[in-house]
Amino acid sequence: MATTSTRLSKQARREQLLNTAVTIVRTRGADGLTLVTLAEAAGVSRPIVYDHFGTRPGLLLALYRRLDERHRAAIAEVLRGAGPAVDEVARVISAAYFACATDMPELGAVSAALKGNPEMETIRRELLGGCTDLMAAALLPHSGLAPEALRLRCVGVLGAAEAVAAELNRGRASADDAVTALADLIVGGLGTRTDRWPRGHSPAGGRAVRG
Repeated sequence: MATTSTRLSKQARREQLLNTAVTIVRTRGADGLTLVTLAEAAGVSRPIVYDHFGTRPGLLLALYRRLDERHRAAIAEVLRGAGPAVDEVARVISAAYFACATDMPELGAVSAALKGNPEMETIRRELLGGCTDLMAAALLPHSGLAPEALRLRCVGVLGAAEAVAAELNRGRASADDAVTALADLIVGGLGTRTDRWPRGHSPAGGRAVRG
């Protein structure tokens, strides 16, 4: 039976509920997370949980957003400490990506639980856009590609990263091999500064200098 807990603001309560939901998925799997089990684990009444999330898919979608935000925040944090060399930037991105994939298995579990949900597909596209922008911004100073071309390459690299992460989680690749493979894909897709920009333009947006 749920007990009455200390009164929190609505935002603080939502934070508490989502943190509790992460713990449930980690210990019981996504199938163990329902509005009822969340209320019991958080020590609140069921109406409080229903008020925040409405339905079980609503809860899972909110949790997926939260986990993805943590994933991107972790990548952004390590990028701030990366050195100037492109190889290091690529390796930092790769290491952070796979650290989250292995340290945050709840993200994959929640994603699988939402498979086929049309709203989930919309959210996945939105969140992929945010991760793509983060990666493209970090790599732009090292690339000879126009920004839109680089962003498209990043979309492809992230698709490859997801596939490599699946191999890592199945035990078919080591963490070091996964990081190296993704870093090589990133560097290999950057292009050169001399032949990738539209004719007559430079990365800074001005006219290219021609001899």
